[in-house]
Amino acid sequence: MSPAIVAQEGGRQRRAASHHHYLDVRSEAPPGLALCGDGLPGGEAEALMPPEAGVRGARGCRAELGSILLLLVLYVLQGIPLGLAGSVPLILQSKSASYTDQAFFSFVFWPFSLKLLWAPLVDAVYLRGFGRRKSWLVPTQYVLGLFMIYMSTQVDVLLGDGESRGPDVVALTVTFFLFEFLAATQDIAVDGWALTMLSRENVGYASTCNSVGQTAGYFLGNVLFLALESASFCNKYLRFQPQPQGIVTLSDFLFFWGAVFLITTTLVALLKKENKELTPTKEETKGITDTYRLLFSIIKMPAVLTFCLLILTAKVGFSAADAVTGLKLVEEGVPKEHLALLAVPMVPLQIILPLIISRYTAGPQPLNTFYKAMPFRLLLGLEFAFLVWWTPKVKHEGGFPVYYYVVVLLSYALHQITLYSMYVAIMAFNAKVSDPLIGGTYMTLLNTVSNLGGNWPSTVALWLVDPLTVKECAGAQEQTCGTAAAAELCTKAGGSCVTTLDGYYVESVVCVILGFGWWFLLGPKLKKLQDEGQSSWKCKRTN
Repeated sequence: MSPAIVAQEGGRQRRAASHHHYLDVRSEAPPGLALCGDGLPGGEAEALMPPEAGVRGARGCRAELGSILLLLVLYVLQGIPLGLAGSVPLILQSKSASYTDQAFFSFVFWPFSLKLLWAPLVDAVYLRGFGRRKSWLVPTQYVLGLFMIYMSTQVDVLLGDGESRGPDVVALTVTFFLFEFLAATQDIAVDGWALTMLSRENVGYASTCNSVGQTAGYFLGNVLFLALESASFCNKYLRFQPQPQGIVTLSDFLFFWGAVFLITTTLVALLKKENKELTPTKEETKGITDTYRLLFSIIKMPAVLTFCLLILTAKVGFSAADAVTGLKLVEEGVPKEHLALLAVPMVPLQIILPLIISRYTAGPQPLNTFYKAMPFRLLLGLEFAFLVWWTPKVKHEGGFPVYYYVVVLLSYALHQITLYSMYVAIMAFNAKVSDPLIGGTYMTLLNTVSNLGGNWPSTVALWLVDPLTVKECAGAQEQTCGTAAAAELCTKAGGSCVTTLDGYYVESVVCVILGFGWWFLLGPKLKKLQDEGQSSWKCKRTN
């Protein structure tokens, strides 16, 4: 479905109900910590978080309401870049960008899945006098704010005018990639600060702030922006006199939120102090190399390596449905703001689903739920292809009938049920096998691999749509439409390019076949990992 409404696991946008497991390397690795796998047994597992020095007395959430509200605001700001980046593919599609361009732009969504690569650096290097988390949060948010203000002066040029000048996709991709890289770095700092900003008894509110704040930020940056940017939506619902443009433009939106970032960051830098009691006194930069060695040693464990290889290929069958369907609907004339607004009635379902599904994934074999949900999600890929084929047939002069949107909404709801069943199952399995000795590092690694398993198939699926599409030049003899230059010659000769075979339908069928092949051949191997003993997943200590 649309990037605006599908909560893809691959990081294209905020994954609904996700909890960021930041990489915690606040203390040096214990001297006896071995590389995972063949270490000699000995010693007791130690908790990753060191005991608090001078534990504060019990405090109710009201006593820390200011800190909770600050976390909420920081997570809302974090959701803005995610939402804006998620809206750009829909804008590009409305400007007739190619699917090769869409594939290139999809790299923008990779930083949140790759932040593990620089998380140890953010977590361990800081200015002690300024504050461990503020050392990264404040400069990162200042750069984000200034970057957004600068982007507001350039983005209209980069997007093109839709006529004589098309979008500069390369420049847009580089710009928004840096944008998302900064947002991912801010995410690492905020997640780390959340654990020390609140007292032990109230730290559970951090995940609530994460989920609520990031959802609200994504809604503001995506759904609200697309609605206010649409001239048709504003003229129909918000204006008395029609205007050729929406109430806001992407340039206006970027400038406004850039100013909000700068103001908020200044207030945080001046008024919010970090809790010095919980700041470790040891020199922590030594832990960076140890952490990277630890990550590499985890991956080398046979059980972990098998899991990573399987999960990196498990989502290939969903790539066409998840990455291309929404863009195809926009291509067929469905207003992008209408697709974005379909996310609103899904919010209650997205809240309830994890609670229901967790009852089935809480046992010893959570991957059974993943395996059972997979064929239903694959079949929905064919249903999405039918939906795209059906869309132009029900379109009329005034748009689309109400029953069409009801069908789209029901399709999306069914998709969410299967998606969440698989997502919650993987999260439960990751939590189940992660070694408590290094739980934060271990689980972040597994979640990163799972996210990448959704990212790369989506990029490849977008890239292959154009090569798989067959077009003919109608109305001009001896002309073809195999390339952009050939299509231009066809038009100059008085012809027009007509699609005889849409690559999306080819992809949809091939992806479902590959998906069922994985389900039959490799699915049982994934389930069998549940039978591995704890020793297969556990990191041990050496003397």
